[in-house]
Amino acid sequence: WSGGGTVTLDDGSTERIRCRASHAVGAGGNGLNLTLVCASDSYKFDLRGNVVSERGALTGTWGESSRGVNGTLEGRGANGNFQVVANAAGFTANLTVTTRGNRQSVVIRAENGFRGASIALTRY
Repeated sequence: WSGGGTVTLDDGSTERIRCRASHAVGAGGNGLNLTLVCASDSYKFDLRGNVVSERGALTGTWGESSRGVNGTLEGRGANGNFQVVANAAGFTANLTVTTRGNRQSVVIRAENGFRGASIALTRY
């Protein structure tokens, strides 16, 4: 997957970002290992997560290596639509991922560190 979008920084400014993502199914088809790496001229994040689904409930862990932050994930998902809350010490973000065919939308909203990102990806 690759694509781009915008990131909104803590000061409210926005920048264009380019992203690469990969996904691997695990846990007998109920798990997902994901990587999302994005960069702009002055900002970069390297997000990795592991999620398990049980009857539509999602739980897992995540980490962002460039800042050394990691935490837990929980939410719900079905039919290509996922809403997840990512928590870490002093940080909470809401993530929405929507997949339709070879297109995927990732929206992240946070209250600190950075305010969010809106990303459109295409699988090649």
